[in-house]
Amino acid sequence: MMKAFSSLRSLVWCHWTMVRKKGSLILCGAFLFVAWNALLLLFLWGRPPIGRLGEGGGAEPGAGEEWGGGKVKVGGASGLAGEVIRLAEEVESELETQKKLLKQIQTHRELWEQRKELGKRESEDTKDEKNVEEPKKPQQIPAVPISHKIVDDTKTVTEKHEVLMVTPPRLVMKEQEQEQEDKKMAENEEGRTKPSPQIIIPILVIACDRVTVKRSLDKLIQYRPSAELHPIIVSQDCGHADTARVIGSYGSQITHISQPDLADIPVRPDHRKFQGYYKIARHYRWALNQVFNVFAYSTVVIVEDDLEVAPDFFEYFRALYPILRSDPTLWCISAWNDNGRDGLVDPGKADLLYRTDFFPGLGWMLLKEVWAELEPKWPKAFWDDWMRQPEQRKDRSCIRPEVSRTITFGRKGVSLGQFFDQYLRYIKLNTEFVPFTKLDLSYLVREKYDETFENEVYSAPLVKVEELHQGGSLKGSGPFRVQYSSRDSFKVLARNLGVMDDLKSGVPRAGYRGVVSFISRGRRIYLAPPEGWTKYDTSWS
Repeated sequence: MMKAFSSLRSLVWCHWTMVRKKGSLILCGAFLFVAWNALLLLFLWGRPPIGRLGEGGGAEPGAGEEWGGGKVKVGGASGLAGEVIRLAEEVESELETQKKLLKQIQTHRELWEQRKELGKRESEDTKDEKNVEEPKKPQQIPAVPISHKIVDDTKTVTEKHEVLMVTPPRLVMKEQEQEQEDKKMAENEEGRTKPSPQIIIPILVIACDRVTVKRSLDKLIQYRPSAELHPIIVSQDCGHADTARVIGSYGSQITHISQPDLADIPVRPDHRKFQGYYKIARHYRWALNQVFNVFAYSTVVIVEDDLEVAPDFFEYFRALYPILRSDPTLWCISAWNDNGRDGLVDPGKADLLYRTDFFPGLGWMLLKEVWAELEPKWPKAFWDDWMRQPEQRKDRSCIRPEVSRTITFGRKGVSLGQFFDQYLRYIKLNTEFVPFTKLDLSYLVREKYDETFENEVYSAPLVKVEELHQGGSLKGSGPFRVQYSSRDSFKVLARNLGVMDDLKSGVPRAGYRGVVSFISRGRRIYLAPPEGWTKYDTSWS
C-alpha cells in the first residue's frame, strides 16, 4: 500500500513540475489537493472488510477465525478498533504530506513571481539602455542566420529565422576603455583649474628688525578667510627684541619661529658690504626647511615683513594653486607686477592674469617639490637673481596679475632703497575683490595660453614709439605693438615708455616670450621682439 502511495506521489509531483513550467501554480495546487484526497477515499473504500478472513484470504469482522493462517487469533471488536486507529494514522500521515506539498507549491509560486518580475525589469532596463546608446552604432560582424523552433509541452507552434547581431567583445572593451579615458581626461581638465577647498596654504612671513611688520600682519589677519586653511608662520632673523615683542603680541593667531644662527657669515673682502644679502639667503633656506620639513606643508606663500596684501590675496593664491600643481611649465605664482605702477595697468581688468618668464617674488607661492630641487644648491647670497638664472628656471614660468596683490612700504633695507623711489612706491595695489575661485582660469595653461597670446601680440598693428606720445597721429585704444631688436633698443624704448628697463639673464621684467604688456596713455601696448622669437640671450643682462 505504501509503495502505491509513493508511486502515486511521484507521479503527481512530476505532473506538478510539468504544470509549474506553464506558470499555473494556484490551479495546479488546487487540482492536486482534490485529486489526492479523491484517490485516497477511493483506495480506502475499495479495501476488503476488516476482522474476518474471506474465501479469498480476506478478513471478516466477528468470524472467530485465525488471522494470517490461524496462528494469531484476534477478537472482533478489538481488531476492528486497532485497524481503524491504524488507518487514521495513515490518513493523518498522508494529510501531513499533502500539507508539505501545498507549502512547497506556495514557496515555488512566490519564487516564480519574483523571477518573473526581475526578468521584466531587466528587459525594461535593457530596452532603455538600447534607446540611450542607439546613436552609437557599434561595429558588427557579418550577420549569421539562425534557425530554431519554438515549442510548448505538446506541439510545435512555429519556426522562425532570426539574424543574430554580435558586437565583438574586444570592441566593447575598447569602447568602454575610451569612454573611461574621456571621462578621466575631462575630470583632469576640470581638476587642473578647480580650486581644492581643503588644501592648507600657509603664509611664511620673513622678518628681521622692522617693527612695522605689524602693518603686514594686520592685513594678513584681516583678509585671511580661515586660520585653519591659512596658518601664518613668522620667521624672524636678526634677534631684534622690539620686533620680537610686536610679533609675540599676536599670540595664537600666528606661529613665531626664530632663526638660531645669528653669526656673521665669512665673505670675501669685496662682498663685506653685501653681508645682509648673505644673511637673507641663509634665513630663507632655514625658514623654508622649517615649513616643508618640520611643519610638513606641501606648499607655501612667502611674503616679507614690508609687504601689504590686497583684499583678495588669499583668494588669488587658492584659485591658482591647482594650475601650479598640474602644469609642469610653471614653477611659481606671484602677486607682484614689476610694471604695476598706476597708469601702466588697467584698473578695469583686475581679474586679468599673465604668464611671465621673469621671477617676480614679493609675495609668491612655492611647491615642496620645487624646494626639494632648489635647496641642495641654494645660493649663499642674492637668492632672487639666482632664481632668475636659466639653470634654475629651466624654461618654466610664473603667473602674475595685471594689478598687484602686494605693495612694499619698506624703503629701508639691504637694497638701500634701490628702485623704491623711482618705481616701487608707485605700484598700484588692487582694492577690488575678484572671486578667482569661481572663474575659469584654464586659459593660463601653456597649451592654451601661448597660441592665444602670440596671435594677440603679433596681430596688433606695429607702430613707432613717437606715434604713442601726446600729439601723435595714432587713433584708437589699441592694442599696438612696438618692436625692439637688441638689448640697447629695448632699454631705450622701455625708458621712453616708462616701464622698467633692466633684464636678468636676458629676461625683461614682467616679460613672457620676450613680450612686455602694459598700458600707455590709455592704450594697451606690447613691447615685443620680432615675430619668430625662440629664446632669451643671456648676454643681454
